[in-house]
Amino acid sequence: MQRLKGKVAVITGGNSGIGLASACLFAKEGAQVIVTARRQAVLDDAVRQIGHGAVGIKGDVASLEHHGEVAEHVRERFGGLDIYMANAGVVISTPSQEVTPELFDAQFNINTRGVFFGVQSILPVLRDGGSIILTSSLAATKVFEGHAVYAGSKAAIGAFARYWALELRARRIRVNVLSPGPVDTAIIGKLGVSEEQRPGFMQMMADMIPAGRVGEADELAQAALYLASSDSSYVNGIELHVDGGMSLV
Repeated sequence: MQRLKGKVAVITGGNSGIGLASACLFAKEGAQVIVTARRQAVLDDAVRQIGHGAVGIKGDVASLEHHGEVAEHVRERFGGLDIYMANAGVVISTPSQEVTPELFDAQFNINTRGVFFGVQSILPVLRDGGSIILTSSLAATKVFEGHAVYAGSKAAIGAFARYWALELRARRIRVNVLSPGPVDTAIIGKLGVSEEQRPGFMQMMADMIPAGRVGEADELAQAALYLASSDSSYVNGIELHVDGGMSLV
């Protein structure tokens, strides 16, 4: 059964990790998928992997002009949108005393500003009854060393979702948060973990998770599909933790 047949979905940061896994699954489930990314080469590669007529739009979610371009592309080519997944994000692990204004802005501009203005720009083309999914992080509610700024930038996502779920109720647009725990994606390397350190790091994470392992991007994609589809038609304004139980410890 194609749970997203006839739907149009935009996924920001759909070139890797959870975004790419979600894009591939949404397309397989019948959606017309549009993904965004900052670099053309990785965007082109993602579109090839997704298949099913997927479309790529190059741009930076920190740019308001980019969001306008995405909305206009959706309007002109597809007439409207049913699913918006604000997934693009960046993490820069830094102790608070070493955070510069540039490091602070780099995370808030993408993780927070990019989400807010992305949703604001897309709302005119988002059809009534649509679904908005905001990718947050377990770090928004659980303390991890060196993640203060990242956690702050993601904590705002939950507040956005709660307000938007009420603000958009007349249009029956659902707004939910997907909050991953540790997931085996390229972001591990961006935390400064080398390939030599990776096995030990992954085991350390696994030991902290009741499920006994780190999550996979495909598992997060399945959760995103649930929030995007009519399977979650009575789910609105929640934060769905997909973390193997790590939020409990």
